[in-house]
Parts: sequence; C-alpha cells; structure tokens
Amino acid sequence: MLIRQLQYLTALARERHFARAAAASNVTQPTLSAGIKQIEETLGVLVVERGHRFVGFTAEGERVLAWAQRVVADYEGLTQELGGLREGMTGQLKIGVIPVALPLVHWLTEPFAEAHPRTTIQVLSYTSQEIQRGLDAFDLDAGVTYLDNEPLSRVRTFPLYKERYVLVTPAGTDLDTRKNVTWEEAAGLPLGLLTGDMQNRRILDMHFREAGQVVRPVFETNSPFALLQHLTTTRWSTVLPHTYLAVMGQLDGLTTLPLVEPSAQHEVGLVVAEREPLQPLARALRAVAALPEVRLKLERDIGFDRP
Repeated sequence: MLIRQLQYLTALARERHFARAAAASNVTQPTLSAGIKQIEETLGVLVVERGHRFVGFTAEGERVLAWAQRVVADYEGLTQELGGLREGMTGQLKIGVIPVALPLVHWLTEPFAEAHPRTTIQVLSYTSQEIQRGLDAFDLDAGVTYLDNEPLSRVRTFPLYKERYVLVTPAGTDLDTRKNVTWEEAAGLPLGLLTGDMQNRRILDMHFREAGQVVRPVFETNSPFALLQHLTTTRWSTVLPHTYLAVMGQLDGLTTLPLVEPSAQHEVGLVVAEREPLQPLARALRAVAALPEVRLKLERDIGFDRP
C-alpha cells in the first residue's frame, strides 16, 4: 500500500462522503475509490460498507482506519521534521480550543507564528469531547481544555492558567456596591448559560450544587459571545470565566463580580496526543507555551482583581 492510499482512507473518515473526500484529496472520485479498493485487496478484508453513498466502515475497516491514521500522521510528522531541518517548520498547526479559552489562545498563536513564519494556524472552537476525538484521530495537533475536571485520556498535559468565575449582571442594582457575590445569590437571578454539552456548564452546575442550588437558565447557547450579546439587550445575568473580562472591556450598563462560597478555580492547559516522538508542530507549540513571557501573560488575572 502507498501512503497516498491510506490518506484517501483517512480523508473518507473525516468527510464521510466519497465526493468530498476525493475533493479534499485533490483527486477524482474514481481514483479515491480505486485506492481504497486496493487497500482492501492487499489486506484481504472489506474496509468500507458501500451503498448508493458512504455508509460507514466495517469492523475490520475501523481497525484498518486506526492504523492508517497513525501511519499518515507519522508520515506527515516525518516530512515536517525533515522540512524543518532544511528550511524551517512548515505545515498547518490545528488547535482545538474550548470556547471559554478562546480569549487567551492568541498568547500562544502569535509567538508561534513569529517563531515559525512558514506555518499556518487553524484554531477551531471545540468541546472537550471533540478535542479528545480530534487528537485520537490525528485530526488535531493540540488542544486547549480543562485538565482537572473530566480530564482527557491518552494525552500529555501542560498547564497554562487557572480559570475563575465572575457574575456579569445589569448595573443599577444593590450589587453595584458589592465586591463579590455568592453562588447561592447568583442562582436567584435570571441566568443565561452555556449548553450542557459544554464542560464549562457542567462545572458551573457543580458549583451551584455545592451552594445548595439547582439553576434553570432562561437562555442557553453554545457560544460565550452570544451570552455577551444578550447581556447588552436584556436584564439577564450570566456566569463567565474571568478570561472574558478582557473581551468585554468596560461594557456600559453591566457589573462584574467575582463569585465566592465556593471560590472556585479550574486548571486549563495544553494537551497533545501521548505518542513518541511528538509531532513536530505539537512539540513546537509546547515550546512556545513554556516561554516565560507567554506564561506570564497566560497566568495573570485579566481584570479579575477589584480595587
């Protein structure tokens, strides 16, 4: 089998469609189908379940796919390694980032781009579960997600910062003069929160339960930016990580208060697939994350401490 034929198979796994997989591979659909057929003939097993359209992989095909993904990733890592020795790092760095960490990811991507100008960067907003799947399938080079709550498996971790939480609520209430607010008090407000498939929401629900409360939000979304937009036009409140204070700036008509009782915090960090050797792009990103100036920017409490 040729590497190219294995690449056809991994493209089909990503696209779940023969024509789209062929387009992504820059070949015709008959060429892609013939390449996958040759894999089947070489191994003597049926890999793809076929109908009028793509149906899925056979049980044997799933095992073949897992090996193909590993071989293709190793081959791409080898070409990156050799290219880096000749003319500097090349290729596309793909990072899956949980939505609540998006405000700080530029502290990683900017110095990475400066250090490796021949590369490109793709930042994708993913849930922590999607990051796990992306790393397992070698579709992602790295992820930024929680490390100490629902931790991922089969990964190496590198702590970046501690996430803490603030209530964002309309100004003009008794809370304006407060320095903080309890989770129990926040639960009594009309809240907009992230959806339950977001780990951040599961973390918030846990801390509300610790305060003896079960919240039923009036509005849910999978986008923190949609939460912010609703805050500017409604009388609702929300709970956000302190990292979003940098994005919010000084929004008119809103008050932000640290949440206490409990004073919760959770570790957010960089994750890469547990394998040896590390992919060159993943290794280079970890090196950037370890720079003292980057760590200082990531660890500081952006707008969190109040006078």
